Amino acid sequence: MKIFIDTADLAEIKDAFSWGIVEGITTNPSLMKKAQDKQGGTNLEEYVKKILVASRGTPVSLEVLGGTAEEMYAQGKKLYSKFKNYGAVVIKIPVNPSVDDNSKVHYEGLKATKMLSEENIPVNVTLVMTPEQALLAAIAGATYVSPFAGRIDDHLRKQRGKEFGKLDYFNKHGIKDSKGNLITDTGLVSGVHLINSIASIFRNYNFKTQILAASTRNARQVREIAEAGAHIATIPFPVLKEMIHHHKTLEGMKAFTDDIVPEYRKLFE
Repeated sequence: MKIFIDTADLAEIKDAFSWGIVEGITTNPSLMKKAQDKQGGTNLEEYVKKILVASRGTPVSLEVLGGTAEEMYAQGKKLYSKFKNYGAVVIKIPVNPSVDDNSKVHYEGLKATKMLSEENIPVNVTLVMTPEQALLAAIAGATYVSPFAGRIDDHLRKQRGKEFGKLDYFNKHGIKDSKGNLITDTGLVSGVHLINSIASIFRNYNFKTQILAASTRNARQVREIAEAGAHIATIPFPVLKEMIHHHKTLEGMKAFTDDIVPEYRKLFE
């Protein structure tokens, strides 16, 4: 499984890439604005170019803002044309851009994905919450689909109410409410289950679309996403740092260091 970093903070990007394990970046308008403000209001276009240069040629997802297929297609082409010479631009399209039950725009994200993919512009279909949405995105030609594992967990957690806190975490067998009923969302028992279901469907039909697991909350969830078959996990900087730590590793290093004999040190002189 590949690891992307989910941030627009240039310092975090440079730090993470220096570790030698990051192979891409995902961003969104909120992350971009927050990072730009941190830089003292740097020109946004120049800031995006800096992110792309820092990505070292790996994929960088840039999100459109439109609500119709035509708007998203035009914005996607503009972003791709404007920044493709600075890095590997991927256009981020919502699987369903509707903000209410207006059925007229439900399929606009898929239409825009199809239009862009037919011009060989890579597309990351985002805000995927069900295997069915992922299936439609793959058929439309998406390069990546981004299922939001953490947000599905939040949604299921909310169903349970106060008995299950935000800092708690689902196991892969799901959880039950106070009456003993299994809590599900369209048959899903957790965000990791969502990833597993999509991976199974994609294997069945040999889709080339890659599963880019998003909304990762902690190191354990990253591990379970890898077990579930995601091709990529996009991970916030604090979770990336969490993945390397374990108190027994620190304890072992201290013991090894204390036990080094002078004769062994001489081997390096």
